[in-house]
Amino acid sequence: MIEFSNEILVILFFVGLIAGTIDTIAGGGGLLTIPALMWAGLPPAVALATNKLQSVFGTFTASVYFIRKKMVDIKEMKLMIAAAFIGSTLGGFALLQIDAQLLQKAIPFLLMAIGIYFLLSKDVGNIEKHKIISTTIFAIIFVTIIGFYDGFFGPGTGSFFTIAFIYLLGYNISNATAQTKILNFTTNFASVLFFAFMGKIYILVGLVMGAGQIIGAIIGAKLVMLKGQKLIRPLIVVISFAMSAKLLLG
Repeated sequence: MIEFSNEILVILFFVGLIAGTIDTIAGGGGLLTIPALMWAGLPPAVALATNKLQSVFGTFTASVYFIRKKMVDIKEMKLMIAAAFIGSTLGGFALLQIDAQLLQKAIPFLLMAIGIYFLLSKDVGNIEKHKIISTTIFAIIFVTIIGFYDGFFGPGTGSFFTIAFIYLLGYNISNATAQTKILNFTTNFASVLFFAFMGKIYILVGLVMGAGQIIGAIIGAKLVMLKGQKLIRPLIVVISFAMSAKLLLG
């Protein structure tokens, strides 16, 4: 069993706090947490699994906050939540069977495309528009696919959910971010159950970083409510390009 000094645990707590803030606003908190977990000495597979545990605390906290602020109606999201859970679980099983190298090559360019889209489309998500497809089709097809991706690979899931809500269902960027947190929590929770069953999670570290995530998620959720599109759009651009660079450069 790996031993952690109090100093390392304190550092991981603050990494969780910062990542929770960023993740709630624009996604991409894994850019900080996964390298930090590996720096602390966790093997890559355990780091990825433990990252899901600590992320659950942040996404759950943000979800509760947005629900209380009436930005999310859980009853209307039941089908989406079910689709996200099933998709993530199937993605976890697929991860054991399929090499993720192809996704590692393709995803950076998709994330770059999202960053460019938000950078050039200055009014994107500023106002609500008409939905292109029904909520049912959105849940069954798109939420399941993105949920599968999160269980299988993961980077950029929040950005994919957000852009889908904006483009396909016509949400404004603040509401899209709120809905995204519900689905992020669902996919993370499904992954935690899967990885816990496989015995891959380092619980102590996950709980310490989770405590930081809770604080960070509250800060991030309040900033979304206060700043909305002015804060979320530029952060999505930055995070999308940063994740692309990280995946391309290794």
